Amino acid sequence: MNALFEDDAKLQSWMEVEVALARAHAKLGSMPKEAADEIEKGSKKVELSRVLEIEAEIHHDLMAMVKALTEKCPKYGGFVHYGATSYDIEDTATGLVMKRAISMMRKRLQETRKILRELALAHKKTVCIARTHGQHAVPTTYGMKFALWFTEVERHLVRLNEAETRIAVGKMSGAAGTMATFQGKGREIQELVMKQLSLAPAKVTNQVVQRDRHAEVLFDLALIAATCEKIAKEIRNLQRNEIMEVAEPFGAKQVGSSTMPQKRNPHKSERICSLARLVRGNVAVALENIPLEHERDLTNSANERFIFAESFIVTDYMLSQLNNILSGLQFFPENIERNLALTGGAVMAERIMIELTSRRMGRQEAHELMRTSAREAFAKKQKLIDVLLEKKEVLKLIKKEELAGLFEPKNYIGESVEIVEKAVGKE
Repeated sequence: MNALFEDDAKLQSWMEVEVALARAHAKLGSMPKEAADEIEKGSKKVELSRVLEIEAEIHHDLMAMVKALTEKCPKYGGFVHYGATSYDIEDTATGLVMKRAISMMRKRLQETRKILRELALAHKKTVCIARTHGQHAVPTTYGMKFALWFTEVERHLVRLNEAETRIAVGKMSGAAGTMATFQGKGREIQELVMKQLSLAPAKVTNQVVQRDRHAEVLFDLALIAATCEKIAKEIRNLQRNEIMEVAEPFGAKQVGSSTMPQKRNPHKSERICSLARLVRGNVAVALENIPLEHERDLTNSANERFIFAESFIVTDYMLSQLNNILSGLQFFPENIERNLALTGGAVMAERIMIELTSRRMGRQEAHELMRTSAREAFAKKQKLIDVLLEKKEVLKLIKKEELAGLFEPKNYIGESVEIVEKAVGKE
């Protein structure tokens, strides 16, 4: 991903567009075929150092490329960049680069999805405590967590595919989008250029391809980054010493702290959470780039040299890190079991309430009975089942020997196994 946004790669993408433009002109008779051949050969000889040297003199990066390419075309150099404006080349090249970057991002996400699917199926029956508002709620499974994230990644893949159709476009329409410089052949030239580059031609532009397209891509990357953070934050919290149900991989020689030798900091997960803020921040900049003045101004140009590359590279890195964490995720079954029992059975209050209701106690009455019983158990530091065994209204409907079975967390995970299998597909 880094290489895709290097200066050498940018220069090559500009060259691809210039060659495609020359080929289109040649096909329509606007320049000799030999001119297009020379431009294509010359494009392979242009060196970045020469382009930067010219740019230092003229202070225009695209025109520096045009001059450098012209130097490599001694006979037909006058046809280089014929009829085009800078952003015909730059925006079309950006469409090329983003299409390729999305393809790379798609592969990363597909890897994430594969890992999450494997984890979901492997842990579809690993019962753990669910937490809402930071409090123990009811039993769930680790398979449910992974399946939830799996489906979120699937939505990101759909969004990326949709965004690709809107960003994989280019223009060859001149200074204000009118195609005047192409002397009546503008639409044909644009169609031919985009066909050669496997891009779609923009239906209408001003001097630039409209920036809602680019903002959409960066927003999708921010959504992916947010999911990475969501997963990483959950791992961080579950790795707390007092919870310690799962943990990110920790090497045998890895150091957690320069002063506290015992530390096992989840720094890789923390890094993901930190970088997500950066990717989200770039969306605001991309949105600001949409309302350019009149047929365009240059206020988008400088920041786009950072936000496009940064958002793709950072999100790609986050996914790479997350995939490594998930692949080596460590589980601590004894702590999972300990935490399930931490509240002395209070997390099964809902189940008892539902059971009492099914046996003809009013739902609100059953709720109040369990609420006050849970408070009593907490105050007396007793198990909830021991408090209920003293309640005649409970024993009237549920036998003592039945009550113990109702307090087994593994028997109260509902349809979670089926939910997981349907969400990710059975093995």
